[in-house]
Amino acid sequence: MTIRVLLAEDQTMLRGALAALLDLEPDITVIAQAANGREALSLARDLSPDIIVTDIEMPEKTGLELAADLHLNDCKARVIILTTFARPGYLRRALDAGAHGYLLKDRPASELAQAIRRVHSGLRAIDPALAAEAWTADPDPLSDRERQILQRAADGCSSADIAAELHLSEGTVRNYLSEAIAKLGAANRIDAARIARTRGWL
Repeated sequence: MTIRVLLAEDQTMLRGALAALLDLEPDITVIAQAANGREALSLARDLSPDIIVTDIEMPEKTGLELAADLHLNDCKARVIILTTFARPGYLRRALDAGAHGYLLKDRPASELAQAIRRVHSGLRAIDPALAAEAWTADPDPLSDRERQILQRAADGCSSADIAAELHLSEGTVRNYLSEAIAKLGAANRIDAARIARTRGWL
């Protein structure tokens, strides 16, 4: 039985290399490639792949947002996150979003094929060292809304811009930012974003 895979990766050369390597496997076929999360979501709905291999940081929709959207829409495809982020916070967020696998890009290509087979059979495939570290890591203190607003603030958006985009008052945005800063023990919004990114919470 051939496992049908959708690849979502914004780096063209890496995406092509991964597709070529996976197509060498006798039981795996890459049926489509996406350069951003929104394209991946559309292709997943149209093609119904068995497995989606996605990076975390992509334009238009992150891999975590993609996994969450697929999970909420009862998509049958199982998601494997393939990333450079060896952070327990990202692993926890990926699992919470419905991902079934979490692998690091510096691992041998053969491990990705093995992970695809494992996830396709109904199991999980998680980097063992990172999984062990995740058990002892601090839990993510941020709410989804705090994370959403802190991310936009870190990208340079003003409180007014964030308020307009999310249909909130400026005062509400400032309150969320203050809460996030306090929870992280940060000096300001930039420091809060730095701490959150280091821990894999943003």
